[in-house]
Amino acid sequence: MFSTYILYSEAINKFYIGFTGEEVQFRLAKHLAHHKGFTAKAKDWKIVHTENFENKLQAQTRENKLKAGKTLNVYGI
Repeated sequence: MFSTYILYSEAINKFYIGFTGEEVQFRLAKHLAHHKGFTAKAKDWKIVHTENFENKLQAQTRENKLKAGKTLNVYGI
């Protein structure tokens, strides 16, 4: 199973959209760990939305559609 997810950081008032083949909570833990990249800018990321899919292509396609949206209404938030 694969998931598309949206994280939100209140500290920087930003959303992050991604997809994973792992449990979303496990993936969140990686975002909160010491690393480089966009999510390293904050340590208060919270999962605000998830969608589950049967395969990687479906999850990745949904991620791309969400990223193309650019508005919170598209995210349903």
